[in-house]
Amino acid sequence: MTTNGMLLLDKSGGMTSHDVVARVRRIVGERRVGHAGTLDPMATGLLIVAVGPATRLLRFVQAETKRYVGTIQLGVATDTLDADGSVVARAAVPDIDENAMAMAAATLTGPQQQVPPMVSAIKIGGERLYDLARRGVEVDRPARSITVESFRLTPGHDDRWDFDVICSTGTYVRVLASDLAQRLGTVGHLTALRRTAIGVHDVRDAVTLEALEDAIRLGRSPIAPPRAMVQQLASANVDDDAVRRIVQGQRIDIVSPVDGSTVAALDRAGELVAVLRRRGDQWQPEIVFAADAGPGRS
Repeated sequence: MTTNGMLLLDKSGGMTSHDVVARVRRIVGERRVGHAGTLDPMATGLLIVAVGPATRLLRFVQAETKRYVGTIQLGVATDTLDADGSVVARAAVPDIDENAMAMAAATLTGPQQQVPPMVSAIKIGGERLYDLARRGVEVDRPARSITVESFRLTPGHDDRWDFDVICSTGTYVRVLASDLAQRLGTVGHLTALRRTAIGVHDVRDAVTLEALEDAIRLGRSPIAPPRAMVQQLASANVDDDAVRRIVQGQRIDIVSPVDGSTVAALDRAGELVAVLRRRGDQWQPEIVFAADAGPGRS
Protein backbone atom coordinates (compact mmCIF):
# COMPACT_ATOMS: atom_id res chain seq x y z
CA MET A 1 0.00 0.00 0.00
CA THR A 2 1.41 3.38 -1.01
CA THR A 3 2.27 5.93 1.65
CA ASN A 4 3.28 8.65 -0.79
CA GLY A 5 0.68 11.01 -2.14
CA MET A 6 -2.35 13.14 -1.40
CA LEU A 7 -5.37 12.65 0.83
CA LEU A 8 -8.53 14.69 0.50
CA LEU A 9 -10.04 14.77 3.99
CA ASP A 10 -13.39 16.12 5.13
CA LYS A 11 -12.50 17.59 8.52
CA SER A 12 -15.15 17.52 11.22
CA GLY A 13 -15.73 20.35 13.68
CA GLY A 14 -13.89 20.53 16.98
CA MET A 15 -10.54 19.35 15.61
CA THR A 16 -7.49 21.43 14.78
CA SER A 17 -5.64 20.79 11.54
CA HIS A 18 -2.74 19.57 13.69
CA ASP A 19 -5.09 17.03 15.29
CA VAL A 20 -5.95 15.72 11.84
CA VAL A 21 -2.29 15.35 10.86
CA ALA A 22 -1.53 13.45 14.09
CA ARG A 23 -4.45 11.10 13.47
CA VAL A 24 -3.40 10.44 9.86
CA ARG A 25 0.14 9.60 11.03
CA ARG A 26 -1.27 6.92 13.30
CA ILE A 27 -3.68 5.53 10.70
CA VAL A 28 -1.25 5.23 7.79
CA GLY A 29 1.87 4.52 9.84
CA GLU A 30 3.89 7.31 8.22
CA ARG A 31 5.72 10.07 10.10
CA ARG A 32 5.92 12.49 7.16
CA VAL A 33 2.44 13.99 7.02
CA GLY A 34 1.50 17.62 6.47
CA HIS A 35 -1.48 19.72 5.40
CA ALA A 36 -2.18 22.66 3.12
CA GLY A 37 -4.40 25.46 4.40
CA THR A 38 -5.22 25.47 8.10
CA LEU A 39 -8.86 25.12 9.15
CA ASP A 40 -9.92 26.53 12.52
CA PRO A 41 -11.42 24.03 14.98
CA MET A 42 -14.94 25.33 14.32
CA ALA A 43 -14.56 24.96 10.55
CA THR A 44 -15.32 21.79 8.61
CA GLY A 45 -14.62 20.66 5.10
CA LEU A 46 -11.73 20.06 2.75
CA LEU A 47 -8.26 19.66 4.19
CA ILE A 48 -5.59 18.49 1.78
CA VAL A 49 -3.08 16.23 3.49
CA ALA A 50 0.17 15.02 1.96
CA VAL A 51 1.77 11.76 3.02
CA GLY A 52 5.41 10.72 2.68
CA PRO A 53 7.70 12.40 0.11
CA ALA A 54 4.66 14.17 -1.39
CA THR A 55 4.78 16.59 1.56
CA ARG A 56 7.35 18.49 -0.52
CA LEU A 57 4.55 19.38 -2.95
CA LEU A 58 2.32 21.06 -0.37
CA ARG A 59 3.33 24.56 -1.43
CA PHE A 60 1.76 24.04 -4.84
CA VAL A 61 -1.59 23.14 -3.27
CA GLN A 62 -1.30 25.84 -0.62
CA ALA A 63 -1.17 28.53 -3.29
CA GLU A 64 -4.49 27.49 -4.85
CA THR A 65 -7.74 29.45 -4.58
CA LYS A 66 -10.11 28.39 -1.76
CA ARG A 67 -13.92 28.25 -1.70
CA TYR A 68 -16.00 28.43 1.48
CA VAL A 69 -19.65 28.45 2.47
CA GLY A 70 -20.96 29.46 5.87
CA THR A 71 -23.15 31.74 7.95
CA ILE A 72 -22.65 35.20 9.43
CA GLN A 73 -24.57 36.32 12.51
CA LEU A 74 -25.05 40.09 12.52
CA GLY A 75 -25.50 42.11 15.69
CA VAL A 76 -23.12 40.06 17.88
CA ALA A 77 -19.31 40.18 17.97
CA THR A 78 -16.96 37.66 19.59
CA ASP A 79 -13.30 37.92 20.55
CA THR A 80 -12.33 35.25 18.01
CA LEU A 81 -14.68 36.51 15.29
CA ASP A 82 -16.38 33.09 15.24
CA ALA A 83 -18.72 30.99 17.34
CA ASP A 84 -15.88 29.55 19.43
CA GLY A 85 -15.24 32.91 21.08
CA SER A 86 -16.84 34.90 23.88
CA VAL A 87 -19.33 37.67 23.13
CA VAL A 88 -17.62 41.06 23.41
CA ALA A 89 -20.17 43.39 21.80
CA ARG A 90 -23.74 43.67 20.63
CA ALA A 91 -25.18 46.23 18.24
CA ALA A 92 -28.44 46.98 16.51
CA VAL A 93 -28.80 45.61 12.98
CA PRO A 94 -30.18 48.05 10.42
CA ASP A 95 -32.72 47.00 7.82
CA ILE A 96 -30.72 45.23 5.13
CA ASP A 97 -32.11 43.83 1.90
CA GLU A 98 -30.26 41.65 -0.60
CA ASN A 99 -29.32 44.65 -2.73
CA ALA A 100 -27.76 46.49 0.20
CA MET A 101 -25.93 43.33 1.23
CA ALA A 102 -24.62 42.79 -2.30
CA MET A 103 -23.35 46.37 -2.44
CA ALA A 104 -21.54 45.97 0.88
CA ALA A 105 -20.02 42.65 -0.20
CA ALA A 106 -18.86 44.22 -3.47
CA THR A 107 -16.65 46.62 -1.50
CA LEU A 108 -14.83 43.57 -0.13
CA THR A 109 -14.11 41.87 -3.45
CA GLY A 110 -10.97 42.16 -5.52
CA PRO A 111 -7.37 42.70 -4.37
CA GLN A 112 -7.09 44.19 -0.89
CA GLN A 113 -5.12 44.35 2.35
CA GLN A 114 -6.35 42.31 5.32
CA VAL A 115 -5.11 42.42 8.91
CA PRO A 116 -4.97 38.90 10.42
CA PRO A 117 -6.95 38.33 13.64
CA MET A 118 -5.20 38.08 17.01
CA VAL A 119 -6.50 34.54 17.42
CA SER A 120 -4.48 32.94 14.62
CA ALA A 121 -1.41 30.75 14.19
CA ILE A 122 0.75 33.50 12.71
CA LYS A 123 4.02 34.07 14.55
CA ILE A 124 5.15 37.56 15.55
CA GLY A 125 8.32 37.91 17.56
CA GLY A 126 8.60 34.13 17.74
CA GLU A 127 5.19 33.64 19.39
CA ARG A 128 1.88 32.49 17.96
CA LEU A 129 -0.73 35.21 17.98
CA TYR A 130 -3.25 32.95 19.71
CA ASP A 131 -0.80 32.43 22.59
CA LEU A 132 -0.46 36.18 22.99
CA ALA A 133 -4.23 36.58 22.79
CA ARG A 134 -4.73 34.05 25.59
CA ARG A 135 -2.54 36.26 27.81
CA GLY A 136 -4.56 39.33 26.87
CA VAL A 137 -1.74 40.79 24.79
CA GLU A 138 -2.59 42.50 21.51
CA VAL A 139 0.13 43.41 19.01
CA ASP A 140 0.22 45.17 15.68
CA ARG A 141 -0.17 42.76 12.78
CA PRO A 142 1.07 43.66 9.31
CA ALA A 143 -1.67 43.57 6.69
CA ARG A 144 -1.53 40.88 4.02
CA SER A 145 -2.35 41.13 0.35
CA ILE A 146 -5.35 38.94 -0.50
CA THR A 147 -7.88 38.68 -3.29
CA VAL A 148 -11.59 37.93 -2.90
CA GLU A 149 -12.83 36.72 -6.27
CA SER A 150 -16.51 36.53 -5.33
CA PHE A 151 -18.60 37.08 -2.20
CA ARG A 152 -22.29 36.18 -2.44
CA LEU A 153 -24.82 36.24 0.38
CA THR A 154 -28.42 35.14 0.84
CA PRO A 155 -30.69 35.99 3.80
CA GLY A 156 -31.38 33.47 6.54
CA HIS A 157 -33.24 33.95 9.82
CA ASP A 158 -32.69 36.20 12.86
CA ASP A 159 -30.12 38.47 11.20
CA ARG A 160 -28.14 35.56 9.81
CA TRP A 161 -26.84 35.51 6.25
CA ASP A 162 -25.47 32.52 4.37
CA PHE A 163 -22.49 33.14 2.13
CA ASP A 164 -20.37 31.61 -0.61
CA VAL A 165 -16.89 33.08 -1.05
CA ILE A 166 -13.98 32.33 -3.37
CA CYS A 167 -10.70 33.82 -2.20
CA SER A 168 -6.94 33.59 -2.34
CA THR A 169 -4.76 31.72 0.09
CA GLY A 170 -4.10 33.66 3.28
CA THR A 171 -7.63 35.06 3.49
CA TYR A 172 -9.28 34.93 6.92
CA VAL A 173 -12.98 34.50 6.21
CA ARG A 174 -13.92 35.44 9.79
CA VAL A 175 -12.16 38.79 9.29
CA LEU A 176 -14.05 39.19 6.03
CA ALA A 177 -17.33 38.56 7.89
CA SER A 178 -16.45 41.07 10.61
CA ASP A 179 -15.44 43.68 8.04
CA LEU A 180 -18.72 43.13 6.17
CA ALA A 181 -20.71 43.70 9.36
CA GLN A 182 -18.86 46.97 9.92
CA ARG A 183 -19.65 48.06 6.36
CA LEU A 184 -23.31 47.49 7.23
CA GLY A 185 -23.13 49.60 10.38
CA THR A 186 -23.17 46.78 12.92
CA VAL A 187 -20.99 43.93 14.24
CA GLY A 188 -20.93 40.24 13.40
CA HIS A 189 -19.20 36.88 13.60
CA LEU A 190 -19.13 33.51 11.86
CA THR A 191 -21.47 30.84 13.16
CA ALA A 192 -20.53 28.24 10.52
CA LEU A 193 -17.71 27.79 8.03
CA ARG A 194 -17.08 24.95 5.58
CA ARG A 195 -14.36 24.76 2.94
CA THR A 196 -15.74 23.16 -0.18
CA ALA A 197 -12.82 23.42 -2.62
CA ILE A 198 -9.11 24.10 -3.00
CA GLY A 199 -8.20 24.67 -6.63
CA VAL A 200 -9.54 21.72 -8.63
CA HIS A 201 -10.01 19.58 -5.51
CA ASP A 202 -13.56 19.31 -4.13
CA VAL A 203 -14.81 18.21 -0.72
CA ARG A 204 -17.24 15.86 -2.46
CA ASP A 205 -14.24 13.70 -3.30
CA ALA A 206 -12.93 13.73 0.29
CA VAL A 207 -13.14 11.04 2.97
CA THR A 208 -13.60 11.40 6.70
CA LEU A 209 -10.96 10.20 9.14
CA GLU A 210 -13.25 7.33 10.07
CA ALA A 211 -13.61 6.29 6.43
CA LEU A 212 -9.84 6.54 6.00
CA GLU A 213 -9.31 4.27 8.99
CA ASP A 214 -11.78 1.71 7.61
CA ALA A 215 -10.19 1.79 4.15
CA ILE A 216 -6.66 1.28 5.47
CA ARG A 217 -7.81 -1.58 7.67
CA LEU A 218 -9.32 -3.27 4.59
CA GLY A 219 -6.19 -2.63 2.51
CA ARG A 220 -7.82 -0.02 0.27
CA SER A 221 -5.87 3.21 0.39
CA PRO A 222 -7.55 6.47 -0.74
CA ILE A 223 -4.12 8.12 -1.07
CA ALA A 224 -3.83 9.58 -4.58
CA PRO A 225 -0.40 9.61 -6.30
CA PRO A 226 1.79 12.73 -6.03
CA ARG A 227 0.77 13.83 -9.52
CA ALA A 228 -2.65 14.78 -8.10
CA MET A 229 -1.01 17.59 -6.11
CA VAL A 230 0.36 19.37 -9.20
CA GLN A 231 -2.61 19.15 -11.55
CA GLN A 232 -2.54 22.93 -11.87
CA LEU A 233 0.97 22.85 -13.37
CA ALA A 234 1.75 22.37 -17.02
CA SER A 235 2.96 18.83 -17.69
CA ALA A 236 5.43 17.28 -20.08
CA ASN A 237 6.16 13.64 -20.86
CA VAL A 238 9.83 12.68 -20.69
CA ASP A 239 11.61 9.59 -22.02
CA ASP A 240 13.77 7.14 -20.07
CA ASP A 241 16.98 9.00 -20.86
CA ALA A 242 15.51 12.27 -19.54
CA VAL A 243 14.35 10.47 -16.37
CA ARG A 244 17.91 9.24 -15.82
CA ARG A 245 19.29 12.75 -16.25
CA ILE A 246 16.68 14.21 -13.94
CA VAL A 247 17.57 11.67 -11.25
CA GLN A 248 21.20 12.74 -11.58
CA GLY A 249 20.21 16.39 -11.09
CA GLN A 250 20.96 17.38 -14.67
CA ARG A 251 19.03 19.88 -16.72
CA ILE A 252 17.01 18.60 -19.64
CA ASP A 253 15.44 19.95 -22.80
CA ILE A 254 11.69 19.82 -23.35
CA VAL A 255 10.77 19.92 -27.01
CA SER A 256 7.05 20.66 -26.67
CA PRO A 257 6.06 24.25 -25.76
CA VAL A 258 5.44 24.83 -22.04
CA ASP A 259 3.70 27.83 -20.51
CA GLY A 260 5.05 29.15 -17.23
CA SER A 261 8.28 28.62 -15.31
CA THR A 262 7.41 25.28 -13.65
CA VAL A 263 6.47 21.96 -15.20
CA ALA A 264 5.48 18.52 -13.92
CA ALA A 265 7.63 15.92 -15.69
CA LEU A 266 5.80 12.61 -16.26
CA ASP A 267 7.33 9.27 -17.24
CA ARG A 268 5.97 6.85 -19.85
CA ALA A 269 3.44 5.51 -17.33
CA GLY A 270 2.14 9.00 -16.55
CA GLU A 271 3.67 9.03 -13.06
CA LEU A 272 5.25 12.17 -11.64
CA VAL A 273 9.03 12.03 -12.02
CA ALA A 274 9.85 15.55 -10.88
CA VAL A 275 8.87 19.17 -10.76
CA LEU A 276 11.21 21.12 -13.03
CA ARG A 277 12.05 24.83 -13.03
CA ARG A 278 12.87 26.74 -16.20
CA ARG A 279 16.51 27.81 -16.46
CA GLY A 280 17.00 29.66 -19.71
CA ASP A 281 16.16 27.24 -22.51
CA GLN A 282 16.43 24.17 -20.27
CA TRP A 283 14.67 22.72 -17.23
CA GLN A 284 16.32 22.12 -13.85
CA PRO A 285 15.06 19.40 -11.43
CA GLU A 286 13.61 21.04 -8.32
CA ILE A 287 11.71 18.18 -6.63
CA VAL A 288 12.47 14.61 -7.77
CA PHE A 289 10.18 11.61 -7.23
CA ALA A 290 11.69 8.91 -9.45
CA ALA A 291 11.89 5.61 -7.55
CA ASP A 292 15.66 5.37 -8.10
CA ALA A 293 16.27 9.00 -7.13
CA GLY A 294 18.77 8.14 -4.40
CA PRO A 295 19.41 9.68 -0.97
CA GLY A 296 17.81 13.06 -0.35
CA ARG A 297 15.69 12.98 -3.50
CA SER A 298 12.81 10.64 -2.68
